[in-house]
Amino acid sequence: MAGLGGGGSLFGRERRWRGMDRLDARSRPPRSLLVALVLASVTLITLDVSGGSSSPVDPARRALGEVFGPVEAATATAVRPFTAVPSWFRDQGSLSQEIRDLSAENSELRAQAATVDLDRNRLEEYDGLTKAAENLGRALVPARVVAYGPSQAFSNTVTIDAGSSAGIGPDMTVINNDGLVGRVLRVTRTTATVLLIIDTESIVGGRAGSSMEIGFVHGTGSLGDDELDLRLVDDAVVPAKHETVVTWGSADGPYQEGVPVGRVTDVFTSLRESSQRAVVEPFVNFSALDVVGVMVPTGTTSDRAVIEADGALR
Repeated sequence: MAGLGGGGSLFGRERRWRGMDRLDARSRPPRSLLVALVLASVTLITLDVSGGSSSPVDPARRALGEVFGPVEAATATAVRPFTAVPSWFRDQGSLSQEIRDLSAENSELRAQAATVDLDRNRLEEYDGLTKAAENLGRALVPARVVAYGPSQAFSNTVTIDAGSSAGIGPDMTVINNDGLVGRVLRVTRTTATVLLIIDTESIVGGRAGSSMEIGFVHGTGSLGDDELDLRLVDDAVVPAKHETVVTWGSADGPYQEGVPVGRVTDVFTSLRESSQRAVVEPFVNFSALDVVGVMVPTGTTSDRAVIEADGALR
């Protein structure tokens, strides 16, 4: 009985598995249905391709599009905020970097705009030095004024950013594009101190341009007024108003010959001293000195570009 019971149990289990096989077989579609579906698909594809724009399935396709098109559009609209999140972060990062780049560019442009007048003036002064070198027939070392201040017993001096390394030495003539500035007092390797002609200790040999009479130009020590006194050697000669005064120096002196100094504005006669004194307005604006040129011998070795006597830059 036990054996029979056991056998019965085995038989029942076997029937159960067979029943499951039948269930699987019933759940699978018949092979003929699959073949029919495949044939139908091939037929529809063939009709659609051969029909072109007048395909017989076109109305059905249009109807399905009208039904499912709004659904797809609504679904895309609902999903778009979520799918756009990664690109939004990427766009935000790119925009932030672009804003930073534009801000830096704007700052640079503002700085350039703020200094455009200064750059234009300096360019004009350098161009003026080139013409001065041609007119005077002298080589020039260009330099910039970097400081105003007293030097030893002198009260009206400036410091320029060129020294012995640029070929500059004491007692060299200093000019700018307007006229005579002064002479070099002393030098270091990279700087030089220049005594301005408006200093009370400055005496420059001057010549009246029209009469060719010589005299001496004295500084008055006034930086704001910028006036010079001219006393001619011949007291009987009266300088003419608006007459130009130039240097009558020599190659060995601190002032080279023919450098414009200024223009006569007034003439005073001293009856007691029987002399003539002319007030000369210098061509140089000493309160706005920037670019100057130091006269050096042709062929001078320099650590910077030198404007030759013909105006060429070496």
